[in-house]
Amino acid sequence: MATLRQLRTRVSSIGNIQKVTNAMQLVAAARMRQAQEDIMAARPYAEKLDSILRRLSGSVDTSQHPLLVPRDTSRVAVCVIAADRGLCGGFNSSVFRRASTDIGELEDVDTDVITVGRKARNYFGNRDYNVVNEHIDVFRELEFSIASSIAQDLANRFLKGEVDQVHLVYSEFRSVAVQVPVMQQLLPIVPEAATEEDQSTEFMFEPDPDRLLATLIPKQVNFQVWRALLESNAGEQAARMQAMDNATKNAGDLIEELTREVNKVRQTAITLELMDIIGGAEAVS
Repeated sequence: MATLRQLRTRVSSIGNIQKVTNAMQLVAAARMRQAQEDIMAARPYAEKLDSILRRLSGSVDTSQHPLLVPRDTSRVAVCVIAADRGLCGGFNSSVFRRASTDIGELEDVDTDVITVGRKARNYFGNRDYNVVNEHIDVFRELEFSIASSIAQDLANRFLKGEVDQVHLVYSEFRSVAVQVPVMQQLLPIVPEAATEEDQSTEFMFEPDPDRLLATLIPKQVNFQVWRALLESNAGEQAARMQAMDNATKNAGDLIEELTREVNKVRQTAITLELMDIIGGAEAVS
């Protein structure tokens, strides 16, 4: 059985850890709210851009735009987006499981892996995967220029013929409690089917649809990567907030349990001392 001093030391140590986890929870909650606001601000632009691309793709010859042309698939690039840090529950491991499963299903197809985040680099770099590029410290100061740089690298690989498809694997932010790993095809771009409203409405474009499409397609690629980074960032902060909240509660439960043990040991020590005193008094008398 642990001594009274050892138990008190453990209570003090766990109390210090509880303060740290509580502070990390508050920081993650503040960052998560900001990340959630960024996503809500980005979604209207994404929806409008998708709508315009649907209308334009029905008015032009898509074979003239390299990023829209499908190919026979012999090599695929998979960009896995995870976190730079841990202490966020199962956030990273769920993304890795999804990526590993999807890569495993690409039978008879060579796969290049591009990692975003230190955790993704460490996971895939230490396993039998062909990691061709890595991006770390992305989420320290998340900016659109970083997303553009990653998107440009992926687009160049596709345009040079190094790969025939490019996929993104990231954790989609659904709510504070739910983050779902998803795999999304980035290239070639597959425009969504036009709605009945789009088909029944005639539009006049200035400049012409071909020039508009040439301008909007790179923006679409950049923004899809940016949106994936925002989703992943919000999911990471939400997962860390939950993990630190659970750790804080568990530390509190453990402190209560140890405090009861301290009181029990202390009471036992007092009882033994009283027995020694009473025994000595009886022996003297």
